[in-house]
Amino acid sequence: MASLRRWRRISVALGVAFFAGAVTVSKVDVHYAPRENLERYDVALLDRAERSIDMAAYVVSDPVIVDALIRAAERGVKVRLYLDRSQFSHRGRGADALFASPNVIARIKGRGALMHLKAYAVDGKRLRTGSGNFSRSGLAAQDNDLVVVDDAETVMRFERDFDEIFARARNPEARSWRGRAW
Repeated sequence: MASLRRWRRISVALGVAFFAGAVTVSKVDVHYAPRENLERYDVALLDRAERSIDMAAYVVSDPVIVDALIRAAERGVKVRLYLDRSQFSHRGRGADALFASPNVIARIKGRGALMHLKAYAVDGKRLRTGSGNFSRSGLAAQDNDLVVVDDAETVMRFERDFDEIFARARNPEARSWRGRAW
């Protein structure tokens, strides 16, 4: 089993390097739901944040993930969330508390195609990406993956893209949409 996991990590690292134009990958960890509960990996990553979390998410409705983001904000971590417009109304319990936290800035994609990423960077050092939404079913019940990459160039590329999409003028603040119909 350990040999199979090691081979998967090597295969993913080689695939990322090949498709990304020979990016050197320092470390890649891959996990699969439903065999593994991906929620626990996300919580561990979010709980280690010291300075920043930049998250692009189709939906954030898992209360355990929301609580981890609130804890990070309470520790003084700057949390920026970029969410899909169609899914914002499906936010879970505690989302209003998250958006009201002083170190959280949440924006909603204004228009166009879906904001379908499920990724975040922690402290500009680690990138979490994968197919699972930040929902209880996406992290624990569905067939999804979670990939953590520790590679400065890959994380910087995500951060540049995140800064660009987050700064779009047509993205409303999440706080201003509380209670409004889409």
